[in-house]
Amino acid sequence: MATRKKADPRPERAAQRDGAGEDAELHRALLRSMLLQRRFEERCAEAYAIGKIGGFCHLYIGQEAVSTGTLSLLRPDDYVITTYRDHGQALARGMAPRTVMAELFGRSDGCARGKGGSMHMFDRNLNFLGGHGIVGGHIPIATGVGFAIKYRGGDQVIVCFMGEAAVNNGAFHEALNMAALWKLPVVYIIENNRYGMGTAIERASAINDIYERACSYDMARAVVDGQDVFAVREGVGEAIRRARAEQLPTLLEVRTYRFMGHSMSDAVSGTYRTKQELEEYLKRDPIALLRATMTERGMITDEEIARLDDELKAEVQDAWDFADASPELPLEALYEDVLVDTTSDAGAEAVVAS
Repeated sequence: MATRKKADPRPERAAQRDGAGEDAELHRALLRSMLLQRRFEERCAEAYAIGKIGGFCHLYIGQEAVSTGTLSLLRPDDYVITTYRDHGQALARGMAPRTVMAELFGRSDGCARGKGGSMHMFDRNLNFLGGHGIVGGHIPIATGVGFAIKYRGGDQVIVCFMGEAAVNNGAFHEALNMAALWKLPVVYIIENNRYGMGTAIERASAINDIYERACSYDMARAVVDGQDVFAVREGVGEAIRRARAEQLPTLLEVRTYRFMGHSMSDAVSGTYRTKQELEEYLKRDPIALLRATMTERGMITDEEIARLDDELKAEVQDAWDFADASPELPLEALYEDVLVDTTSDAGAEAVVAS
């Protein structure tokens, strides 16, 4: 199993400095990112309940340390691809709350003009290659991006988030085999929140240490505490270093927990897990853990935390108001963006002439 070291600092990104010391600026940035995601998702639950958001809606509450810790280490030219629990990751990558909320509301100012919705956040300018609704369907795409990076001679990496249920799909194994065989700069991150919809991992996987599946491909692997943002940075930092410097993939099992149901259709989720289990995991709320550390080290006061919280609540309210005022697409937009014309009259003539 790969040993975990301190994240490799890079001078071009202040956010990549290792925060195990007294870096109050980094701690504050991480706290802000996680708290923004939490307040945003709480309002999403409200919006869904009153019909502002339609379709599916999978909240990220409880898993914010995974997105924040991971994406705080990436360069702007690195790539991110993820599954359908993608709001928090989009925000952590730098997508504007207004744009994300407008997409959730199905409005024209959303990142996909309201056509993608909750499961399909996308921003080409941020190299955020989307949330994908098909379980495991995006993993081969991540491998393809890794191949493209290597083919072009770049030193970028691609981070691929997935849930633990995705490892039982054939596409997972095919993609990891290719990445190991071709030595591609991909960091595969399993966000193991213990439940694929309502099925506990013990009922779905023959092994519970699912990072060990990487043994089949002689791939570096590790387990990471997903409730500790600095543990995430440490584990992911080593994987990014390996991908960037050695063009080698890594499989990380980041053990986390969602405090909400699988989606808004089972928001309480009392049928497949106990209240006692949830209460135990709530004791390791990633935001509370970071806040306690910062308070203990004198990096932040209760008054500063309250001001930050008020600021973020106002930012999320602004996103709601913006989304609510954004126009809906006209009916004829149903026929737009369906097909791409890759030919032209001139091109066709050239082919015939040849």
